[in-house]
Amino acid sequence: MSSETSKTVDSQALQAEVNRLKLELQTLQVEDRSEEIFLGNYLLTRLEQLGVKSMFGVPGDFNLGFLDLVEDHPTIDWIGNCNELNASYAADGYARVKEQSLGVLLTTFGVGELSAINGIAGAFSEMVPVLHIAGVPSTTQQKSKPMLHHTLGDGRYDAYLKAAAQFTISQADLTNAASAASEIDRVLVDCIVHARPTYLTLPTDLVYTKISSERLKIPLSHLPPPNDADEEEFVISEIEKLVNEADNDVVVLVDACAIRHDARKELREMIEKTQFPVYSAPMGKSVVAETYERYGGIYVGSISHPEIKEKVESAKLILSIGSLKSDFNSGNFTYSIPTMRTVELHSSWTKVKYAEFPGIGMKQLLPKLTQRLHAYNALARQIEVPKFVANVPQEEDDVISHNWFWPRMSGFFKPKDIIVAETGTSSFGILDVPLPNDAVFLAQILWGSIGWTVGSTLGAALAGRELGLGRTILFIGDGSLQLTVQEFTSMLKKDLKPIIFVLNNSGYTIERYLHGKTRHYNDIVNWKWTSLLSVLGDEDGTKSKSYTVKNKAELSELLDNSSFANADVMQLVEVIMPMHDAPRALQVQAELSGKTNKYVA
Repeated sequence: MSSETSKTVDSQALQAEVNRLKLELQTLQVEDRSEEIFLGNYLLTRLEQLGVKSMFGVPGDFNLGFLDLVEDHPTIDWIGNCNELNASYAADGYARVKEQSLGVLLTTFGVGELSAINGIAGAFSEMVPVLHIAGVPSTTQQKSKPMLHHTLGDGRYDAYLKAAAQFTISQADLTNAASAASEIDRVLVDCIVHARPTYLTLPTDLVYTKISSERLKIPLSHLPPPNDADEEEFVISEIEKLVNEADNDVVVLVDACAIRHDARKELREMIEKTQFPVYSAPMGKSVVAETYERYGGIYVGSISHPEIKEKVESAKLILSIGSLKSDFNSGNFTYSIPTMRTVELHSSWTKVKYAEFPGIGMKQLLPKLTQRLHAYNALARQIEVPKFVANVPQEEDDVISHNWFWPRMSGFFKPKDIIVAETGTSSFGILDVPLPNDAVFLAQILWGSIGWTVGSTLGAALAGRELGLGRTILFIGDGSLQLTVQEFTSMLKKDLKPIIFVLNNSGYTIERYLHGKTRHYNDIVNWKWTSLLSVLGDEDGTKSKSYTVKNKAELSELLDNSSFANADVMQLVEVIMPMHDAPRALQVQAELSGKTNKYVA
C-alpha cells in the first residue's frame, strides 16, 4: 500500500471516529434535554409500565416521603396493611394472579423489612416475582452510622441487606442518583424473568432527587435469554426419537414452574395439538383446564388415586413440564418414574433422560416441540384418560366430613373463580376436586407458612378485580386464621367481597396427623368467628354477612342460595367439622412424613 493510500485510509478512519463522537455527543445532549423526574417517580412509572396497580406495605418514617408520591400516583393504589408479614403475603397473592406482572411490597428500615422476610422467603421458595422496597436512612447517615432507631446499635447498617440477600434473587442498594435508574431496571427485570423476589433500598434523600426520564422510553424485557438454535434443534430431535420409541405411549405431567415462568399458553397449545394425556402435580393444579377431556387428574406419587398412579407410572415416556419435586408435591418423594423414561422441561434448562442441556428453556422450546409432535395426535388420542370428576358420597350421618365437603364444594365453583387453599386440610382436600374453566388456584404447598392465605387472598382479590375475574374464595382452618386474621380489615377497607370458609375443627389438624394427635399443643382457643367481621371493620353490618353451618343440610342450603353465591358482600362461613377428620391425601402424606421425621426414637 502506498503512503498516499495509507494517509487516505487514516483520514477516513479519523473522520469516522469524529462522526461517531459527534453522534454520541448529540445523544448525550438529547438525554440532557429529556425531562427530569423524581427518582421515586421513576420507580413508580416503571411499576406502572409493568402493570402494577396495587402496592402493599406499612408506613414507617423512612418510607413516608416516597409514600406521598405513591398516594398521589394516578394508577397505583396504596393498600396499606395491618403488618408487614401480611403485606408480603398479599404481594405474593397479587403476583400469582396477575401473571406477567409482579407484586410490590414497601416496608421501613429494619423492623419493617425483617417482619416481612418470612413472606419474601416463601415467594422465593415458590418462585413468585415480588419486589421488596425498603425505605432506608439517607446516604449521609449510612456513611456516618449514627445510632438511629431501627438499627442494631452497633453500626451495621448493611445487616438487613445481607439478610435480604438470602431470600432474593438480586438486590440494589441505591447510593447515588447517577446509577439509580439502571439499578432499578436491573432488579425489576431479574424479578420478572427469574420469577423470584428482588430487593431495593430507597434512601430518604434520594426519593426526590431529579434524574433523567430517558430510560423510561425503552420497555423492560419480560423474556428469558434465547435458546441456542443448534442445541435446541438437537434437543427437539432427541425428544421426537423418544416419542417414536415409546410407540406414542406418552404422558404429559405439568407442574408449578409452567405457571411461574409464563409458559401456560405454550403448554396448552402443545397438549391440545398433540392430544397426549395430561396430568398435574399438586402445585400445577389449574395450569391446564380441569374440564379438558384429555386431563386425568392429580398425580402425587403413592398418594395418587390408583387409576391415575397406574396411568402415569406405566407410560413409556413422561414429558415433565416445570416440575418441582418437593415432599408435599411428590407424595413424600414417592414418584415412581424412572429417569430413563423422563424428559424434563424447565425455565432455563432441559433434561433428556440423564443428559442435561443448560440454557434451553421451555417457553421458547415448547412451540417448536409442538410443531414437531403435532403429527402424533391421531395415535395419542387413542390412549384412554380417566375422567376427572368429583362424586359426592352418600353418608349416613349429617356431619360435615372432609370426604363429603370437598366434592360438594365442586358444584359451587364457577369459571374464573380464584380459589385459595390454606396449607393443611384445605390444600390437600381440594386436590381431588375438578375446578371449572379459567379458575385460578392458589396454595403454598412448598413453603407452607400457615396463615399465608389470608394476606394472599387480599392480593389475589385485588388482582382479580383488576383483571375482571370472578369470585375469590378462601378455605382456611381455624388455627391458621388466628395467625393473620387482621387482614380482613384491609379487605373491608378496599370493598373486596371474598367468600371465606373457616373450617372449625378445634385446632391444628395437619399437625395432629403428623404427631401428637391428642396433645394439647395442637389445640387452640375457639373464637366467635361470626363476630369477626364486625369487629374488624364492618361496624354497621352493611359490608358483610357471617354464617355458621353445623351439618350437611345447612351447608347445602347455603351453597344453593343465589344471594350467597353472588357474593355481593364479604362473607364468612364457619364450617363445624370433627376434630380428628382429615382428607384422604393428608392422612397418607402425614403417615409418610411421620416415618421420615422419626418423632419417636
